[in-house]
Amino acid sequence: MKTTPQMPVIPESESLVAYPSDFPLKIFGLQHPELAQSVLEVVTRHAPDFDAASMEMRASKTAKYISLTCTIRATSRRQLDAVYQDLVDHPLVKMVL
Repeated sequence: MKTTPQMPVIPESESLVAYPSDFPLKIFGLQHPELAQSVLEVVTRHAPDFDAASMEMRASKTAKYISLTCTIRATSRRQLDAVYQDLVDHPLVKMVL
């Protein structure tokens, strides 16, 4: 079973991100035929204006893992926290930066 890391509680006033802002999400998972579509569904749930064609994909040297980069227009801390949590909770996702 995958354990979900707890996000540290940082007051909104201490955020280093100014909203709205373009914000890259880097998602890592095992190579799986449904990974990109699953990530896209999570990302567009939180950032409906995300352009799927802008998603960048890279395979690891051994092709065991894949990284996806999705740059969203972040509008709030709450939005970023929610998309991070949903991605981390997804069974195909191993790590989110």
